[in-house]
This record gives sequence, C-alpha cells and structure tokens, in this order.
Amino acid sequence: MRMQDEVDRLVEAWHAERPDLDVRPLHVLSRVSRLARHLDRARRAVFAAHRLEPWEFDVLTALRRAGAPYQLSPGRLLRATLVTSGTMTNRIDRLAAAGLVERHPDPQDKRGVLVRLTAAGQARVDAAFADLLDREHVILESLTPDQRDALAGLLRTLLIPFDADAEPRPTA
Repeated sequence: MRMQDEVDRLVEAWHAERPDLDVRPLHVLSRVSRLARHLDRARRAVFAAHRLEPWEFDVLTALRRAGAPYQLSPGRLLRATLVTSGTMTNRIDRLAAAGLVERHPDPQDKRGVLVRLTAAGQARVDAAFADLLDREHVILESLTPDQRDALAGLLRTLLIPFDADAEPRPTA
C-alpha cells in the first residue's frame, strides 16, 4: 500500500467535489507550499536560538558571502535581499545598534557608505549558518544523494523563471 500524506487527502477531496477540474498541480505545488511552511518553522527555530530574526540572517549572510572584508553597499544589499531602500536603511540601523554591522565611508564614492560585518556579526551568523545546515541535513536524510540532486534540478527548473522576473532590468 502506498503511503499517503495530507496532500493526497486534499486532492482526493477536491477530485470528489470538483471532478470537472484537473487538480494534478496540487500534487506538486501543495507539497512545495506545505514544505515551505515546515522549513520556515525549522529555520526560525535555528535563528531564534542564535538571537536572530530571519531578515537579520538574510542581511548578515549577504555580507558574509561577499568575502573579506565582508562589506557591501546598501544598494548591493537591496539586490541581495529584495527589499526596499527604506526597509534596508531600517535594517542596517537595527543591526548597527546591535553591534552586528558598522557603516564605513565608501572610498570610491564620497557620498556613499559601505556596510561591514563586525566580528560579533560574523561569529553570530557563522554559528547560525552551521546549525541551519545541520538541521537541513536532517530534513533531507530520507532522500538518497541522487534523489537530492534530482529534486534540486527539478526545483531549479521551476524557480528560474521566477528569479528571472525578480532581477532588476536595465533602463534606457
């Protein structure tokens, strides 16, 4: 007998109630949606254990991925985190007040600033990232390495058009 999950049950119910509709997309997209909610909960728990909010983790990891000296302009942080400039200013202010980032003058632009990860910020984000990876390895342990690779490829195929739409387009 095949294992059933909550999505199987809801698809059966919709098929019974609306046999005129093709509900096959629910088999994939409802599972992706439910999985996203479970992953969000797991990630939030890891971040909370390190006294971080998800948005703080996003900004700090963008800086950490930039490589030494772990700094970016606010504009580059905007593109990395997909938020508005007002939101980013508020986030930088809050992270600076917490001692996790610092603002420095941009030597290439006298009016600009660079946001730099502090040693405390680096330590916090490194520890949170290591714990997050440990948790995500546990989540994926029911899949073989080949299944993980196949799933990653399929999800990439679905995600690429969305990412392409989110990228800033050059203006004339």
